[in-house]
Amino acid sequence: MKLQRIASIDVLRAITMFLMLWVNDFPTLTNVPKWLKHASYNEDYLGFSDVIFPLFLFIVGLSIPLAIEYRNKIGKSLSSTVKHIAIRSVSLIIIGVFMVNYESAHSEHMLIDKYFWCLLMAIAVCLIWMNWSKSPVHPKWHKFIKAFGILILIFLAIIYIGGPEGEMWMKTQWWGILGLIGWAYLVNAYAYLFANKKLKLMAVVLLIFMALQLLHQLDYLPRLNSNLSILNTIYNGTIPAFTTSGILATLLYKKLSNKSELVIFLVFSSITIIFICYGLITKPFWGISKLQGTPAWSGICIGIGFFSFTILHFIVDFKKKIKWAKIIEPAGTATLTCYLIPYFIYPLINITGFRFPDFLNSGSIGLFISLIYALLVILFTGFLAKKGFKLKL
Repeated sequence: MKLQRIASIDVLRAITMFLMLWVNDFPTLTNVPKWLKHASYNEDYLGFSDVIFPLFLFIVGLSIPLAIEYRNKIGKSLSSTVKHIAIRSVSLIIIGVFMVNYESAHSEHMLIDKYFWCLLMAIAVCLIWMNWSKSPVHPKWHKFIKAFGILILIFLAIIYIGGPEGEMWMKTQWWGILGLIGWAYLVNAYAYLFANKKLKLMAVVLLIFMALQLLHQLDYLPRLNSNLSILNTIYNGTIPAFTTSGILATLLYKKLSNKSELVIFLVFSSITIIFICYGLITKPFWGISKLQGTPAWSGICIGIGFFSFTILHFIVDFKKKIKWAKIIEPAGTATLTCYLIPYFIYPLINITGFRFPDFLNSGSIGLFISLIYALLVILFTGFLAKKGFKLKL
């Protein structure tokens, strides 16, 4: 089975990254409608923001079969692919841990202010993970640049002090967005290789993750000891299940690619309904909550993932209507660069004390300006990519 690039995946990734930039800016606003925001821990509620991250995990899964097939096509060995997956996953986890610790950094007890700490972190990530081979920088400097970035990260780890009272050093906490993506990518990419790229075996993997999630909710899942607790993200099943679903969507699409568009639409729509019904059936037992990772949250968001892919496939791949997405294309092709840019912007805003007048940070006007901000980040990402500066793990 040959897997060719599916344009709708890039478009879906771009839309999701655009929306992630937008919702991540909500904390700077006031009077944001409740339905747009994240639900709190004890709420039985699904806000718009609660859907974005699961959708991104789903897209990671959509891309895994294509990425591995591409590596096979250009002659990469299995051992090379195994190594590539490990390096990429660990890189995401490392970046994620630094980003999540920035949130709890304690400026008063650190050698430098937390916002300068964040800027240095973002610079270090650029120095280490920039695809320098595609940049205008001379190759003789590449190793030195990466080494300098590593030294900056080590320095930041050494001086780090966090917690409400400045009582702790760096810790994994919840791994951060990129860290969770790293874990989901790691286990699913290896599962895909181990399953020999077979649809049925990956369906079994999804059922295992969903069963683990249910056992966790029922409190039937034995707790991992302290030495293995680092694997909780995988062990609880919730996060990797989104990515497994994405893999299944790509494999199923390719299996049905010789069928009519109507058949593809009906099959994917049926799967959408099945997952949403699963979510609604489990909702009375544990509610729907992102922060609690309930089965209802997983089921409904996976259903949304299948539905989003179905609609965009029809528009982009079948109808060939893609020009409308051109403006946000960099968010789908240089996603990590796009995600990192706010880690320069927000610290600089706090350091300079810059702020729009209050009426521009509130309600509909604030939401519109945040949308413009997200678009500008994407356009700047595209500008950097054209100049040869693009992050790549």
